[in-house]
Amino acid sequence: MRIAMVAGETSGDMLGAGLVKSLKERYPDAEFEGIGGPLMQAHGFNSFVPMERLSVMGLVEVLGRLFELLKVRRDLIKHWIANPPDVFIGIDSPDFTLTLEEKLRAAGIKTVHYVSPSVWAWRQKRVLKIERAVDLMLTLFPFEARFYEQHDVPVKFVGHHLADKIPFETPIAPARETLGLDASGPVVCLMPGSRGSEVQRLGELFLRTAELMRRRRPELQFIIPAASVERRNQIEALLADYPVNLPVKVVLGQSHTCMAAADAILLASGTATLEAMLLKKPMVVSYIVAPLTYHILKRLVTQEYLSLPNLLAGRELVPEYIQHEATAEHLSAALLVRLEDSDAAHQLHETYLFIHRQLKRDADHEAAAAIAELIGKD
Repeated sequence: MRIAMVAGETSGDMLGAGLVKSLKERYPDAEFEGIGGPLMQAHGFNSFVPMERLSVMGLVEVLGRLFELLKVRRDLIKHWIANPPDVFIGIDSPDFTLTLEEKLRAAGIKTVHYVSPSVWAWRQKRVLKIERAVDLMLTLFPFEARFYEQHDVPVKFVGHHLADKIPFETPIAPARETLGLDASGPVVCLMPGSRGSEVQRLGELFLRTAELMRRRRPELQFIIPAASVERRNQIEALLADYPVNLPVKVVLGQSHTCMAAADAILLASGTATLEAMLLKKPMVVSYIVAPLTYHILKRLVTQEYLSLPNLLAGRELVPEYIQHEATAEHLSAALLVRLEDSDAAHQLHETYLFIHRQLKRDADHEAAAAIAELIGKD
């Protein structure tokens, strides 16, 4: 059996690794190929090109890599039509994978899309393309499955693998001991993103936020997990150039441990907001994109919220400061409130716990079972 997959982001690599592992339990002799990251490759996945070549964020930013991305996709279509796999699974990256799925499905290859694009929030007409492109949509969240059911697209809500891996309660003390932090002093985790462009836009803003917080709370400790050596070097360069000496500890990797050690988290919008929620952490969310990208998206997005905790709750659980609202004054004030209001923190914890229980479904197994049912080789 041959199973083709494409993942274009770090979060997709995490999902893909769990899925490859679960599918291998069902099909020990299966071969996996396509595009995937180091986690997928650790399970024997054969990646034709480095996954990083697909990791592009923003409408404007994609233009600089458009011809390369189109060529990669054409080559994959040609290869798999000539050598059909038993199933193709596109993991997230919908602008790249949905067209790939549509072409392969038209050639008679079973197709699965894992992680719904945000069709419920903007460009809802994309559901028509999804209907043409996929034999099965696998969603991480229940509100997504309801949307596809309303549009008669075959769908399975499988839950989220992070909800399976993260326990309902995570103690702070072991994480602080691992990181060498003061066990008694409050800790704020700063997470400006995993991409260089995100750190470029948010890094200095987050440092200014830390500076303002320290003026009010001199005892605060700050920690920044760097997603890679390149991001660590980029963050350390920002700290070196910053005019004020800030007590910020930069850690390579260990984002989960850094978040577990924190009393509050300031982070870029993305999958990290879900992990922060599952760790039951008060948080403030911020994001800045290229000005042209923002003005385009502002006209297209109809959803009120951006971060996953708010989307899952259907109301504002965590404050969001986007684009021009993302100022050090706004961010520092919001974080200080969350550090100091214990009653609100307790209520937030209970809401987070309720959502966590909804999402804990053994996602890797559920996804693999749904795919096995689709291809009829269980």
